[in-house]
Amino acid sequence: MKLLSITVLFSLLAISASAGGPGKGYQVGDKVTDFKLKNIDGKQLGLSDFQDRKGVIVVFTCNHCPYAIKYEDRLIDLHSRYGADFPVLAINPNAPTVEDDSYDQMKVRAQEKGFNFPYLLDADQKIAHQFGAERTPHVYLLQPVNKTWQVAYIGAIDDNAGDASAVKTRYLEDALKALKDGKPIAQSTTKAIGCTIKWKQ
Repeated sequence: MKLLSITVLFSLLAISASAGGPGKGYQVGDKVTDFKLKNIDGKQLGLSDFQDRKGVIVVFTCNHCPYAIKYEDRLIDLHSRYGADFPVLAINPNAPTVEDDSYDQMKVRAQEKGFNFPYLLDADQKIAHQFGAERTPHVYLLQPVNKTWQVAYIGAIDDNAGDASAVKTRYLEDALKALKDGKPIAQSTTKAIGCTIKWKQ
């Protein structure tokens, strides 16, 4: 019964429409405009700070969404294993009216979980709109092309938000490995599963 309740909860959260969202945003192959956002250490950080890397994993996430919480350890693990070449750059896009997702709470959560990657606040939601992000988490894997950033993959981290041990397909990691090996990405888009971003009214 408990398992059923958890499954139903995740299903209901995932199905809700993204009303008030950003519209189309970036697609695979699009060039990405650089940005600067405030990190939890108080410093401004953006894509230009990773020009020497082979790619960047931009993930829109937050503190309170159960999907985002389920993926925290997986993001920490990805950054631990691939961060030297493909660092995780987490961005909280939720409206500041969501108390659990405030800047102060972001700092608390990052310390509690031991985030080993930057955690930026998109206070005016401009970057989430620019990317076309709709959910938390929503991933955009970027690669450098001719001194600009280009979208290589958009979507989910893997195929099982609720149970990391039951994952069968690691969409993001498969795409990342393909980039690293100079091979085509077999599946460049998947459906992002998570809570809808909380947009300003």
